[in-house]
Amino acid sequence: MTFLVNDPRAFADEALAGFAAAHADEVRAVPGGVVRASATPPGQVAVVLGGGTGHYPAFAGWVGPGFAHGAACGNVFASPSADRICSVARAAENGGGVLLGFGNYAGDVLHFGHAAERLRAEGFDARTLAVSDDIVSGPPDATAVRRGIAGGLAVLKILCAAAEAGYGMDETVRVGRAANAATRSLGVAFGGCALPGAEKPLFTVAAGRMGVGLGIHGETGTEEGPLPSADATADLMVDRVLADRAAAAGPHDGSSAGRPERAAVLLNGLGAITYEELYVVHRRVGERLAAEGITVVAPVVGEQVTSLGMAGLSLTLTFLDDELEGLWRAPAAAPAFRRGSVAPRPPRTDDLTAAHQVPPVVPGTAASRELAARIARALRTVRDTIVTHERRLGDIDAVAGDGDHGIGMRRGAEAAVRAADEAVALGAGARTLLSRAGAAWADHAGGTSGALWGAALAAFGVELGDGEEDPAAGAADSAADGEGPGVAGQDLGAGGREFVAGGREHVAGTTRPGTGAEAAHAARVVRAVRAAVDAVVRIGGARPGDKTLVDSAVPFVERLEAALPVAGFAAAWTEAALIAGEAAEATAAIAARLGRARTHGDRSLGTPDAGAVSFALIVAALAPAVHPAEGGD
Repeated sequence: MTFLVNDPRAFADEALAGFAAAHADEVRAVPGGVVRASATPPGQVAVVLGGGTGHYPAFAGWVGPGFAHGAACGNVFASPSADRICSVARAAENGGGVLLGFGNYAGDVLHFGHAAERLRAEGFDARTLAVSDDIVSGPPDATAVRRGIAGGLAVLKILCAAAEAGYGMDETVRVGRAANAATRSLGVAFGGCALPGAEKPLFTVAAGRMGVGLGIHGETGTEEGPLPSADATADLMVDRVLADRAAAAGPHDGSSAGRPERAAVLLNGLGAITYEELYVVHRRVGERLAAEGITVVAPVVGEQVTSLGMAGLSLTLTFLDDELEGLWRAPAAAPAFRRGSVAPRPPRTDDLTAAHQVPPVVPGTAASRELAARIARALRTVRDTIVTHERRLGDIDAVAGDGDHGIGMRRGAEAAVRAADEAVALGAGARTLLSRAGAAWADHAGGTSGALWGAALAAFGVELGDGEEDPAAGAADSAADGEGPGVAGQDLGAGGREFVAGGREHVAGTTRPGTGAEAAHAARVVRAVRAAVDAVVRIGGARPGDKTLVDSAVPFVERLEAALPVAGFAAAWTEAALIAGEAAEATAAIAARLGRARTHGDRSLGTPDAGAVSFALIVAALAPAVHPAEGGD
């Protein structure tokens, strides 16, 4: 349980501000995270780490000489947005390029990959490296699909030491990949963690039981058994990690041969296990490794990658050759990780206040500005819909995920509305407004859904443009006054049920396609919807059947395109929204194949996908916006 909270939505930002204030001599705050307070030698590869809040010391606690140059910090258990990552990377880079390190989660891969693309477009040499050390989340012959847990400490420490030693970008990447290939971790838990402000934990473990194979975002274990003794817990973790060592160990550069004899060891507390308990377990771990002929090198015992207040621990082994051992032992001075002696560094004296700048608004045409104002009103409907259903979306997501979908969508929608209102005040057209709203959504929501909704809004805006004639021709004017959220298979309330019934009457034939300019406008908006859905598919990599947002979005746009020539725009949208709702509910019969829920795919059976449901809720709530008002508009 998280006890000390103000506004849960501000928890991550307030924690980061407090951290930066407490370590002002070691780090400096920049938009999106922190960077070293000391100067970095020109031409040195800058390593920027990152992930969601809730894992401290990872990742901000590892910023300092010998370790990372910066850390991008997202919301609780949510990836930082590409905007935040780019902001930190620009502030950290000093002529040697930037290497982005993170855990192998869908949201992190998406956001850090997008950030690397943007940085390369700006002229930086930008690379990525995803840590994938968790042995329960993928088979030994498919380590690329494994998620990253506490092994990130060893992998990223070695990676950063290579950069600090003056390795070039290619060699730093090589070392990081070798360290990742040599690292294996396993976690166990005795109780779950709760998000700030939440009334219950994301999962529970019955008294006298222990979960095995848990994640670090509130994901439950893959199995459960009776609570063992400390030594038996150590034996379980050692046995399972060593079973993977044939795939993990061995020389990465030919400098060693035969059976590995050295390993970096991390016994990591997840937030609620005492250090004394960890030391009791570490005693047995050392005995077991010695019996296996493995020498423990510079062990770390304590909290390095936590999961808020989870009662649990994890064991990480990184099998070492001469090069990796030297880098693991190398000095470092970060707020939460110190090793050896690091010579004092001169402080930074440059101005970091302008590390992240938003381009100024170029006013759109009168028609596009009017459309932008209508879109801003529609975004308020989206926000209100998410607020209404926030708790349900979180509950759905918690079945096989981390339970943050509702709060993440709310943060994103609220930020998008603020950005849209500001853009309207500055005279923005539709494209600029949607670009800013999408960036704000991605920045504040974090996670996979934040990136996907941000990209969808931006793609929608590209099709509408800033200077063309209003393609909606009055269709969106009633957005702010719609009947309210609803989706097939849910209790919509009397008004919602009447609306759905009325929609079916229109589909049956009382609504006819428009002609001339109206038909052209409608076709253009449908093209914009298609562009938005295509962006989601392209960037997220999901396909129908993967149990994601795509399972609702693709049927929606396909029905919208098919119905438009026959029924007209308003009726086509209503029909497509109903199809989206049915498709969202149908995901209950699908096992998750992508994202964090993939590890517990079968556990998601019987529950629809939260992303698909939220999409269906939104398009259903927007139906009144495209429904002709009595008397016309």
